[in-house]
Amino acid sequence: MPPRKQTTERSVYQLKITLQDLRPPIWRRVQVYSDITLAKLHRIIQEAMSWTNSHLHTFTIQGVEYGQPMPDYDLGMRNEQTTKLSQVVPGEKFKFHYTYDMGDSWEHEILVEKVLPAEPQTHYPLCLTGKRACPPEDCGGVWGYAEFLEAIQDPNHPEHESMLEWIGGAFDPEAFYLDEVNQQLKRIR
Repeated sequence: MPPRKQTTERSVYQLKITLQDLRPPIWRRVQVYSDITLAKLHRIIQEAMSWTNSHLHTFTIQGVEYGQPMPDYDLGMRNEQTTKLSQVVPGEKFKFHYTYDMGDSWEHEILVEKVLPAEPQTHYPLCLTGKRACPPEDCGGVWGYAEFLEAIQDPNHPEHESMLEWIGGAFDPEAFYLDEVNQQLKRIR
């Protein structure tokens, strides 16, 4: 009798990542392996939201902070590079937080919507859908973003031209390009 093949099924977390304090909401729905590190989840969030990974970040999970180790500072932060998502996030309906850019304080709520078996022919991470464009880097957080939108949408606003020049000519707050996000996610191994 031939030896029995051992199968190890990897599970997938379906996450809804929502940028807090903005109306209408800006969000992404992604599927990731449950056993990735928080460091890899950070990279996935950066690509899914279209951030540029130019600033510090932290995860807050059940009152514990996780992030990049900084030996020169004792911040009491746990190492995201050695912490797997499944170790700290138990499963469906669990919520935790991700903060990007400590100056602008972009707060994201992450909800585990579903725990699923991995599909053999699917490349993870995968973005399923999303709504609205991510705010531009360094625009000043929630309040700065509101002022930015006001300026670019009003040709009579005193900062209209300078804001359009700063952003590169145009910005559509309603735009979300699923195919582009998934092309970026395919680069994450």
